[in-house]
Amino acid sequence: MDGDDASNPMMEEMYPNGIGGVDEAPSSSTSTATRKNRPIIGGEQLDIEAYAGLYTGRTKIMRLIFIADHCDNPGMQLEALRMAYDEIKKGENTQLFREVVQKIDGRLGSNYLMDATWCSMVDRKAEQRKEKLENELNAYRTNLIKESIRMGYNDFGDFYYAHGALGDAFKSYVRTRDYCTTSKHIIQMCLSAILVSIEMGQFTHVTSYVSKAEQTPEALDPPTVAKLRCAAGLAHLEAKKYKLAARKFLEVGPELGNSYSEVIAPQDVATYGGLCALASFDRTELKNKVIDNINFRNFLELVPEVRELINDFYSSHYASCLEYLGNLKSNLMLDIHLHDHVETLYDQIRNKALIQYTHPFVSVDMRMMADAFKTSVAGLEKELEALITDNQIQARIDSHNKILYARHADQRNATFQRVLQTGNEFDRDVRAMLLRANLLKYDYNLRASRKL
Repeated sequence: MDGDDASNPMMEEMYPNGIGGVDEAPSSSTSTATRKNRPIIGGEQLDIEAYAGLYTGRTKIMRLIFIADHCDNPGMQLEALRMAYDEIKKGENTQLFREVVQKIDGRLGSNYLMDATWCSMVDRKAEQRKEKLENELNAYRTNLIKESIRMGYNDFGDFYYAHGALGDAFKSYVRTRDYCTTSKHIIQMCLSAILVSIEMGQFTHVTSYVSKAEQTPEALDPPTVAKLRCAAGLAHLEAKKYKLAARKFLEVGPELGNSYSEVIAPQDVATYGGLCALASFDRTELKNKVIDNINFRNFLELVPEVRELINDFYSSHYASCLEYLGNLKSNLMLDIHLHDHVETLYDQIRNKALIQYTHPFVSVDMRMMADAFKTSVAGLEKELEALITDNQIQARIDSHNKILYARHADQRNATFQRVLQTGNEFDRDVRAMLLRANLLKYDYNLRASRKL
C-alpha cells in the first residue's frame, strides 16, 4: 500500500490492504449526501464536513473548535471555525459564539463577524426563560409534587447546558436524584450527569454515574447499556487504563447506532477500541475478543484502516500495520479524546510488534528486522536496547555483526531447581504428617478451657 496516496472516500469505497483500489482517487461523481457517510479517518486530510456530520449538539462544536486549535493547515482551521460558527447560531450559547468570532478574527468575511444583535436577543430571552423556570420551580416546591420538582430541575439543567453553564447544569441534573420515583428517572439523571461530566472533562464523575446507572438493571435497555459502556470506555481511556477501555468498547453492542452522537460516533468505538486492544491485549485476546468478535466487527467495517492494521498485526505483517498507523496519525491527533494518548498507544503497539517479532527465534538478523519495520539498523538497535533494559525482551545484541541473540533460560539448571524445591516440600509435608500421627497416637489433644 502506498500510504501517501491512500484515499479517504466514502465508507463503501474504502478498500482493505491488498485488494484493489487503495491507490485510486474517490469517484468524482460521489454525491454530497453520500460524502456525509465517509469515515472519520483516512490516509488523506480529514474531511471536516463528513467528520462533523457524525456528531450533534455541543460535542460537534467542541470537536470543530479543537480541530481549529490543533490543526496546522489554515484552510482546515477556517473551515472548522466556519462550521462551528454556523452550528452555534442554531443554539443559545453566546459565550461560545464570542470565543469563535474572536478565533475567526474577520478572516471569513462579513458573514462571520460579531453579531451583537443576535447575542443580545438570545441573552434577553435567556433571562426571561430563567425567570419563568424559577417561578415554576418555586410553585412546584410549594405544592410538594415530587415529579414536577424533578422535571423543574431537569428543565434547569437543560437550560444551563444549552447556555454553556456546565457546572450549574451538572448541579441541576444531580438534584433531580432526590425526586426520582422510578428506575427510568434514575437512568435519565445518570445519563444527563454523564453527558455534562464528559463535556467538563470530569471523568471521575462519569465512572461514578455509570456505576449508579448499572445498579438499576431492570430499567436498562440495550441502547442505554451501549451508551454506558461507551462512557465507561472514555473514562478508562482518559485514565490511561487502556486494557479496561478496550474491554468496554469491545462490549458495545450494535444497538448503539447513532443514538449517542452527542458524545461519540460508532467510528470512534472502532478506533478507540481497536487501538487500545492492540496496545494492551496479547495475541490470544486479540484473536478471541477483537478479530472473532462479531459485534465489534460491525464497528470495524466503518473504519477499514483500523480493521486492516489489526489483521496485519495479528498476521505479523508489521510493516503494513505500522504504515497504516503512520497514515492515520495526523487525523487521530485531531480527535478530542484520543490526541493525548496517540503517542503512548503507538509506542506500546510498536514495542509489542518488536517483542512478538523476536520471540520465536534464537537469533535475529537486525538488518532483516530493520527492513521488516521500515527503519534503520541504528534506530532499531536503540529500540531493542530500551526493551532489553526494561526486561521486555530476554536477549543480547551483537553490535558488530548486528545480530540479536535470545537469552534462553538454562533448562538443565531450572529442572534441578524445581526438583530440589519439590523435595523440600515433600520433606516438610512428611514431617508434618508424622507429627500429627504421633500426637493422635499418644492422645495429646489440647482442648480450649471452658469458662463456667
